[in-house]
Amino acid sequence: MRNGLKREDIELLAPAGNWDCLKAAVANGANAVFFGVEKFNARARAENFRMAELPEIMAYLHMYGVKGFLTFNILVFENELEDARELIDACIHAGVDAVIVQDLGLVKLIREISPDFPIHGSTQMTITSPEAVEFTKPFNIERVVLGRENSLKEIKKIGEKAKLPMEVFVHGALCVSYSGQCLTSEMWGGRSANRGECAQACRLPYDLMVDGVQKDMGNIAYLLSPKDLAAIDLVPELIEAGVTSFKIEGRLKTPEYVANVVSKYNAAIERYFAGEDTGPTETEIRELQQSFSRGFTHGFLEGTNNKQLVDGSFPKSRGVFLGTVKKLLASSVLVEIVAPVKRGDGIVFDAGDPTQKEEGGRVYDILSRGKKVEGEVEKGLYEIVMGRNDVNLKRLHVGDRVWKTSDPELDRRLRKTFETEKPYRTFPLAVHVSGKLGDKLSITWVDKQANHAVTVPSEKPLEAAMKRPLTHELLHDQLSRLGGTIFHLDARDLTVNLDGDLIVPVSELNRMRREAVEQLVYLRSKPPVYLHRDVNVYADVPRTQPVEKPMLTALCRSLEQLEAAAQTDVDFLYADFEFVKQYPEGVKLAHKYGKKIGIATMRIHMPDENGVLALIAKSKPDAILVRNTGALYYYLSRKDEIDIPLIGDFSLNVANHKAVELFLEAGLTRVTPSYDLNIQQMVDLLRHANAAKMELVIHQHMPMFHTEHCVYCTFLSEGTDHTNCGTPCETSRISLKDRVGFSHPVRVDTGCRNTVYNAIDQSGAEYLNEFRSLHVGSYRIEFLEEEPERVREVIRLYRQALRGEVSGTHVWRTLKATNQLGVTRGQLTK
Repeated sequence: MRNGLKREDIELLAPAGNWDCLKAAVANGANAVFFGVEKFNARARAENFRMAELPEIMAYLHMYGVKGFLTFNILVFENELEDARELIDACIHAGVDAVIVQDLGLVKLIREISPDFPIHGSTQMTITSPEAVEFTKPFNIERVVLGRENSLKEIKKIGEKAKLPMEVFVHGALCVSYSGQCLTSEMWGGRSANRGECAQACRLPYDLMVDGVQKDMGNIAYLLSPKDLAAIDLVPELIEAGVTSFKIEGRLKTPEYVANVVSKYNAAIERYFAGEDTGPTETEIRELQQSFSRGFTHGFLEGTNNKQLVDGSFPKSRGVFLGTVKKLLASSVLVEIVAPVKRGDGIVFDAGDPTQKEEGGRVYDILSRGKKVEGEVEKGLYEIVMGRNDVNLKRLHVGDRVWKTSDPELDRRLRKTFETEKPYRTFPLAVHVSGKLGDKLSITWVDKQANHAVTVPSEKPLEAAMKRPLTHELLHDQLSRLGGTIFHLDARDLTVNLDGDLIVPVSELNRMRREAVEQLVYLRSKPPVYLHRDVNVYADVPRTQPVEKPMLTALCRSLEQLEAAAQTDVDFLYADFEFVKQYPEGVKLAHKYGKKIGIATMRIHMPDENGVLALIAKSKPDAILVRNTGALYYYLSRKDEIDIPLIGDFSLNVANHKAVELFLEAGLTRVTPSYDLNIQQMVDLLRHANAAKMELVIHQHMPMFHTEHCVYCTFLSEGTDHTNCGTPCETSRISLKDRVGFSHPVRVDTGCRNTVYNAIDQSGAEYLNEFRSLHVGSYRIEFLEEEPERVREVIRLYRQALRGEVSGTHVWRTLKATNQLGVTRGQLTK
């Protein structure tokens, strides 16, 4: 025990994309495993399991005392609710220990089906503050997975205030965008990250445009590609901050990766509870890098440091840095080695441009002064001879960095941990033997860890022993023959209470032992029982409310846009400014023209950011556009003092009628559907939800990445965060130019978070007639950098379309014709 905690209080949670990964996790010390099935999980590209395998998976995990959590961490569309119910039913019957959920509509459905089936709030829920945790409590969510952007200090604060178990990512790939808030794959390829189909647009090269001019970045092209998280040296700090579950990312990774990372973190946790204050060794770090590494970082755990998150020179796993090319020889390469390497290892030569084909292959020989070196070398100048035809030496350069990308010997060692017929771990038994002459022998077997007990009687009564009676030694010798099972019996855990010298056949003792083991394994594998109700997923669909005159609203991002919009016939305005200090002026400006106005919160809510929410309320807007559940809870819990209508924005990720109802019941006056829906999915939602209480965004620049990582601070400043960056965002405008040639604007919010917007605005005007027939209550236009004249034109066209004076197609074509970049029909057409 340490600081009042025991090792059993800390969970090491491992990823499993297939059976080998699952076995690797169990074999190397995982306390729990998270996995997906063929549908409804955030790793659609993983091999994944099948729903029919759930009972087998859970029985296997529970046999080893390991928990199994099913990932259901995507948005669920209206036409999928019945399939979702079927999967939840299967989880309940199979004894899954919890489902990891993003969609709050799914949370509502699960609670209709079962009041006690455990739910974990996914990192896709974007929970980053105590208030966001509090919002989940009425739904009896057992634990939350905090955003990767939370620091240790914030994690501790959330734990102390919210008092709910916290799960934190400690190792693996980092998303540059907040989980649940990335729409880039959706925008560019119709592959939604909120549907497990991320296309990893953050790993692509971009040119940095500053005030319209390309900035020379040398070999830095991967401006949004973070290094990989590795917090193994922060294990003590994480435990002491209140983290109870250490989560390893990697359901797309290999079994060797799982075995490697799980074993290293298990050892680090064990060291902590053994009172050993030593960190990981150089070898441990190197082996972690070998399995997968884009370079390691603590991410945001020690606070924001924009200079350390992104390397920028490469977007993929490099492995271990091996050294630098010093000289090119006729058939070999002279390398200054700084890490161990041996024959058979895979290496790659890095010339600084990973967009080009890189030379690499297997090490065939290592020479020192022309002589072969046997075994491994660690440091010094060595000639590396590559496999025949592996490398074109003419393409190498002095100064090229060399990386070890593969270590077959390490992989073999890792595979041995789980490719074995022996049980991965065994559990202690306590056994009590009792009986007297003429009675049956009674043996009670106790599984000490699982707290299960079974009693097995002999088939025949005890007889008097003429020789070799049942002694403690003989009984231990027979009953401890548990090889090949998951149990072991120490002599000190065997107690014997026999009346005199008695005997039963040894074969009977063996039978009793086998029967006991079989019963105890069954008890371990037996699924837990949850309450379960059969439900009709569409029983709560509300009646349609007719809407005679829908509202047209406009969101503005500058005072100039706001003044232009206020002078049109728009029904309602929103202000979404970079600086909080402009909000009172924005409210006054709208009211001056007789318009009502709502102020948008930030998309993210961190601890200690309630001051911004208070300032929004203090500006006395007519409504507040709420973009996260933390802000929503803040305002709902202060209804007596802040009586301002609340409207839910797209970032609440509403994708089905149950999510609509949940937020309306919570206290929102209307909600905005997620941007993940295409036209058919949107229509399905509107048919089943109270469309009169919904606001559709029909014109906008799609906000693609939303990130804690500040591009301005990283590349236009010597500073590391908002305290010392010199605020280059106030004097310059950055955009990211993609491979096609479009420049995507990067804007900063009050919390210094960046949003990368799509260069081209998109329109849903073609679907206005269909939306009108479904009685949508409100339509929103969003502006980004438009000039006042453009603002007036866009509002005029949409107003005409809503009145039926022009067609939606006319709106779209007119806007496209007058926009330099064109206007796309966006995600609705996918």
